[in-house]
Amino acid sequence: MGAFSFSPAHLKDAFVIEGFSVEDKRGGFCKPFEKDLYKEHGIEFTLNETFYSRSEKNVIRGLHFQTNNPQAKLVCVLSGKVWDVIVDIRPDSPTFKQWEAFELSAENHKSLYVPRGFAHGFLSLEDDTIMLYQCDGKYDKETDTGIIYNDPEIGIDWPVDESLAIHSQRDLMFGTLKDYLDSL
Repeated sequence: MGAFSFSPAHLKDAFVIEGFSVEDKRGGFCKPFEKDLYKEHGIEFTLNETFYSRSEKNVIRGLHFQTNNPQAKLVCVLSGKVWDVIVDIRPDSPTFKQWEAFELSAENHKSLYVPRGFAHGFLSLEDDTIMLYQCDGKYDKETDTGIIYNDPEIGIDWPVDESLAIHSQRDLMFGTLKDYLDSL
């Protein structure tokens, strides 16, 4: 691979980023974030928190966001593979209510920049998948919420048989995008 590359997603302000990576007989080295390079490509990102999740195959997480002080996120996969989904929930955006999905894996070294005002989720495609989240903005537990993953108005076509999908009880309790918009 080598140098960074930034590819705008179809959804306004989102980017797929290939970080610097090299491999040799020892293994590999990957750098998914460099503040100045991001800034050169129009992405202002100040790291506030970092965390990771581990998921078994067929886990669907999300669609998550914060209503107050939304966070921008930079996500990548350290082990395994995901089908990562973003939904633009900014009413004034030209891509409002649209979704887009990307395959992120430990092998392809791709990261996804998720702007503020987006809902985010993913389907784990392999056991023991580890997703790294780097967030710009303070976490606000009181307004950490989401939209149900199968909202018919959004129409995400998850590539998993529903009988095999694994969800948290919390994620299954989320309302629709309409419910969220009605609450504003």
